[in-house]
Amino acid sequence: MPLYYDHMYWIGFDIGSSSIKVALIAADTGAVVDLVQEPSTEIPINAPAIGWAEQNPELWWTYACRGVQRILSNNNLADHTIKGIGISYQMHGLVIVDKNLKPIRPSIIWCDSRAVDTGEKLFQSAGKEKCIDRLLNIPGNFTLSKLKWVKDNEPENYQRIYKFMLPGDYIALRLSGECTTTPSGLSEGILWDFKEHQIAKWLLEEAGIDPSLVPEIRPSFSEQCRVGKKGAEESGLPEGIPIMYRAGDQPNNALALNVMEPGQVAATGGTSGVVYAVSGQQTTQEHTRINSFAHVNHTSDTARIGKLLCINGTGIQYGWIKNELTQGLSYDHMNQMAEKVAIGSDGLSVLPFGNGAERMLENRGKGSRILNLNFNVHKKSHLFRAALEGIAFAFVYGMEILQNDGVDIGSIKAGNDNLFRAGIFSKTVATLSNSRIDMVETTGAVGAARAAAYAYGYFANIGEATSTDAVQLTYEPENNINEYQEAYHIWKDALNEYMD
Repeated sequence: MPLYYDHMYWIGFDIGSSSIKVALIAADTGAVVDLVQEPSTEIPINAPAIGWAEQNPELWWTYACRGVQRILSNNNLADHTIKGIGISYQMHGLVIVDKNLKPIRPSIIWCDSRAVDTGEKLFQSAGKEKCIDRLLNIPGNFTLSKLKWVKDNEPENYQRIYKFMLPGDYIALRLSGECTTTPSGLSEGILWDFKEHQIAKWLLEEAGIDPSLVPEIRPSFSEQCRVGKKGAEESGLPEGIPIMYRAGDQPNNALALNVMEPGQVAATGGTSGVVYAVSGQQTTQEHTRINSFAHVNHTSDTARIGKLLCINGTGIQYGWIKNELTQGLSYDHMNQMAEKVAIGSDGLSVLPFGNGAERMLENRGKGSRILNLNFNVHKKSHLFRAALEGIAFAFVYGMEILQNDGVDIGSIKAGNDNLFRAGIFSKTVATLSNSRIDMVETTGAVGAARAAAYAYGYFANIGEATSTDAVQLTYEPENNINEYQEAYHIWKDALNEYMD
């Protein structure tokens, strides 16, 4: 293995709920040098009660350290070649620490739903119009509501809190020994007042939360803290290097795809689907169906709001069909069979909403549906196409909600995932949204490392940092839009019946 002593590098973390990814990029070009994932199996999620989801934040730190040590070992890197760190993390989680900076209880993570009622009561007591106008959201089941739940249900734990933080803030704490956070992070926890450009003290007061529990606030792109002696000893990283960037996974995924300005959209199609659109408007009228957060480049002078729409039932539906109905067919084979069926699947429609309550459907969760099935016409290939079309139609429906909230959709960038590699899915979305889709091979950890290098001054902009990423596939709108629109209208009619 060659030695790279003459080069400089940046480390990026992506702190997920299933695994921790660590990336190494070259400081001068932004090119990916190495990427590792820990552990080899998924990190356990504990469910002490129905609807709860918790993780031990110490596990994130353990696997982050293992990932760093593998990166350093794989590449024979000298300490002085690592310039600094960027951090991406699972959004909306809550970590509380005591005066010794030790976690008081397991983290209440993003998919935990225990605080739904708490958030709704806070929304009512704080004032609906005030929340929507100033927070661009309802408190919902986000970080503040989870903290309020701890206060109401675990008062002995609340009394011990020195600071509360998000998952990425905790990793920065373990590296540096300092409790810090960002405006973008506070906005995802529904703690940021967009009118006053500061923490929403009025909401903390309404919740009975002491404002002193909020960590020090640092800009997303800035020297937020530096690796301390203990953090260096445990991680293997050099003492004194800066943490220059921090953001939640969806804003960071957008950054990794160079989605930074109004009209640009980042999309992902994994188990669930996300459409994340950047807007220059600091308003919302779709607060019950989407969320609006401070994008990583949002400032008091230049609004950059990330409008996030999540669809629970996307890839999980196609995966269910594969696992339960195909006797071992691969996704590629399923896609090839589906391609032989005409647009609209000969009238067969699939509603993919079988993975819990859908926020974009105002929290309805009646389960997935297959409609207009004709035993004399439809075969497995029709079901495969109808499933892909149904997921695509759900994405398009979500984009219409975003457009109703003032978003201009100009272009779409997506990670190189299975759904977007399915031509039927991507062509349907591109045609109905009249947008080109570019698929780019990148990851959140790589994006975080590049963002840190940009914040330090290595690149003039994020586009320059991501210039080494090749576009893997491009989908342009098809000419036969009428056929797509006819199929979409049939699907929407089915959706309207579903909603009644």
